[in-house]
Amino acid sequence: MELVKLERQRAVDAVYQVLRRAIVTYSIKPGERLNIEDLSTKLGVSLTPVRGAIQQLATEGLVDIRSRSGTFVASLTAQDVDETFRIRCALECLAAQDGLSQLGPKEIRRLKDLLKAMRRPVRNAEEKIAHEIANSELHQIIVESSGNRRLIEMYEALNAHIKIARIHGSETTWPARVSDEQKEHEQIVAAIEKRDSAELCAALRAHIYRAKDALVKTLRGIENSQAAK
Repeated sequence: MELVKLERQRAVDAVYQVLRRAIVTYSIKPGERLNIEDLSTKLGVSLTPVRGAIQQLATEGLVDIRSRSGTFVASLTAQDVDETFRIRCALECLAAQDGLSQLGPKEIRRLKDLLKAMRRPVRNAEEKIAHEIANSELHQIIVESSGNRRLIEMYEALNAHIKIARIHGSETTWPARVSDEQKEHEQIVAAIEKRDSAELCAALRAHIYRAKDALVKTLRGIENSQAAK
């Protein structure tokens, strides 16, 4: 894991942001142990802000602090993922209803640019990351259109958990679902252009639940395999 040294100002917040970004961008994997002393050295800060950042991440559920074992990046169960996606769907549909009128020509142009980017072939890990960044931005534009600060914060926290689950699940069936995802995104943007709130929420719900079902199925397969050993 490549980390850069930090300024000492607001050290806890800085460490928190660095570690959170490392978790949700795959630099630190689910189940990986976090060594506080090692992180302190790499980031050029004392142990105190690292411990404070770890506590913040634990509150979010992104890390597990295990007595006598250490601190580990969280791994989510299939049930955790099912519940998280359901809440995400409710938040995103609410944001879409409240923010649809704020998605003007500028935002629609950006959404179409993202659709174009997501039509590109995904043949390797680098292209997959680029695809996922575009995917995340598309949904983030919809959520931020609501102007609801608390909703946006809750959505971002849930999204971090979903990214962890995707890493843990290995997403082996992901390439086969890209074409379905593209069609769903086209329907979402088309509904925004038509200013049809009901159609937009239906498109979002179908898209999010399809992704949920696929990931839950993958994780349940892993859990059943582990239980059988």
